[in-house]
Amino acid sequence: QVQLVESGGGSVQSGGSLRLSCVVSGLPTTGNCVAWFRQPPGKPREVVASVDSFIVYYADSVKGRFTISQGNVENTMSLQMDSLKPEATAMYYCAARTGVCFRERNEYSSWGQGTQVTVSS
Repeated sequence: QVQLVESGGGSVQSGGSLRLSCVVSGLPTTGNCVAWFRQPPGKPREVVASVDSFIVYYADSVKGRFTISQGNVENTMSLQMDSLKPEATAMYYCAARTGVCFRERNEYSSWGQGTQVTVSS
């Protein structure tokens, strides 16, 4: 089955940067979607960025500051987070599915374990 492992989380001051990585295994070679979600404590999980064969999507809250891209390793997807704000504090998850991306978390059955990001003022 599909497996995803996130890494790169940590604590950073407001305005700083972090780069998250998601190592993916078990997906077909084509027609895939990889997405990044985040879930602040006590709040719903929401998509922040995703990429499939047709479109790269960013939530309005992160547009211009976050960048999703393939990492140095072929099966690695990265999320570069710049100009971080305290409201970005959350558990960040990598998710994947076959076919196109969706913004609803219930469309994804494969999830990583999460990596914590904390942004202080």
